[in-house]
Amino acid sequence: MTHSAPGRAGPALPAALDEAAHRCLVAGFDGTTTVPDTLKRLIDRGLGGVILFTRNVRDADQVRELTGTLRALRQDLLVAIDNEGGGIGHLVAAGAPEVPGSWALGVADDPHLTAACADALAGHLLSLGITASYAPVADVQSRPENPIVRTRAFGSDPELVSRHLRAWIAATEARGVASCAKHFPGHGGTVTDSHHELAVDPRPYDRLDLAPFRAAVDAGVPLLMSAHVVFPALDPDRPATLSPRILSEVLRGELGFDGVLVSDALEMKAIADRYGEAAGARLALAAGADQVIVAVADLEVTLACRDAVLEALRAGELRRERVTEAAERVRRLALRYAVPYRPGDVAPWDEEAGLTAARRAVRSGRPLPQPVPGAHVVDVFPRPHPALNWGGEDLLTELGAFDPTATGTAVAGEPGDAGAVVGEALRAAEGRPLVVALCDAGLHPWQGRLRDALLTARPDALLVSTGLPEPGSAVCAYGRGRVNLRAVAEVLTGRTA
Repeated sequence: MTHSAPGRAGPALPAALDEAAHRCLVAGFDGTTTVPDTLKRLIDRGLGGVILFTRNVRDADQVRELTGTLRALRQDLLVAIDNEGGGIGHLVAAGAPEVPGSWALGVADDPHLTAACADALAGHLLSLGITASYAPVADVQSRPENPIVRTRAFGSDPELVSRHLRAWIAATEARGVASCAKHFPGHGGTVTDSHHELAVDPRPYDRLDLAPFRAAVDAGVPLLMSAHVVFPALDPDRPATLSPRILSEVLRGELGFDGVLVSDALEMKAIADRYGEAAGARLALAAGADQVIVAVADLEVTLACRDAVLEALRAGELRRERVTEAAERVRRLALRYAVPYRPGDVAPWDEEAGLTAARRAVRSGRPLPQPVPGAHVVDVFPRPHPALNWGGEDLLTELGAFDPTATGTAVAGEPGDAGAVVGEALRAAEGRPLVVALCDAGLHPWQGRLRDALLTARPDALLVSTGLPEPGSAVCAYGRGRVNLRAVAEVLTGRTA
């Protein structure tokens, strides 16, 4: 029996191989209640998984309806989502538990608390019919100028990162949800964001941050995600996602990982601009990936990747045994995780774990300032990353919940007239406390200029960090999740936990 049509390079493929090739794909799509016909056809051919984004989420009942519809088309379809917590999450509208990002969990450094936060996220996923979470981040924040990992990491110490990974993975597994450690072999030693261009980690092999990935493998993590990063010490020519040396020799051979290895999204410019998504899919599978993610909603991109894989199989450029092996790993994963519990069977989780963790992080490591009632707040932060969801959280909203007399403004991205922003803030703060909140000003010089102008006029202003800690900060949130900012607001208003 055959399924795929004949190609220029050879005859039609056997149906089992065609299905195997489709199992190696994870597709994004548009829609909240209906499934596009193109996606239905892919699922019918054996599509391994779908990845949901904010665009697919309206509310909890709608997500349950959507995941039920998807699974009715194919019971072993993996339904996945990025679910790191903190300021990065796609399920805000579906009532996602409020937990801080990983850095705050590392600052609190209580693996039981990390496990409680991971349990809350996994329980919520299960209640929605989502069976795989592309989290936690196993990267070590190794360079202060790294633009993409930062507070998404548990910390800058590999052992700290490892112990929190173990806690997160165990809690997620206990819920029957697949966790995914990312981005192998680490994205924290780069100074480039692979969403925008190819990133390079120039360190020698013995300086790479492999320890957390070893810990994740030892903890039984079922999924690992590769990085679109070149590691010259391992492979000077290809990013990890496309490197047989890194994926097959290091990850499979040296670390002994036998779970499903999934690529980061192929439309990220590190792959798309240099190789193209379709060639990236073929090269990643040949290198040792088991699934490739095409996260964009345009299913024509997914079809192009699928067609490139099928054509490579026909032409003998991609070994049939490699695709069959990959598909078998995906099949085993699906047997464990694809079919969720019914929503009514999901045990409750600790709703307060996230706020408890955020409070511990904010209150750790330094004397806290005196409350500043009636403050004027200038909350400064970069525009949201286009590939990472941001729920619109701001410090003034959280502060206002405790102190209705507080005023302020959110400065999202470099303003066109910084002088006007400074002047307006100084006028509004006259005769009252001034709070200046920064988010990773070291990466964004315009934030430093705003800070300096405000502090020149108001040296008594209180500095708050909502990213990694800034010099001179009186309070550090260690992230911009809602609970991170709420914990800061409690300190600024004198509210006791």
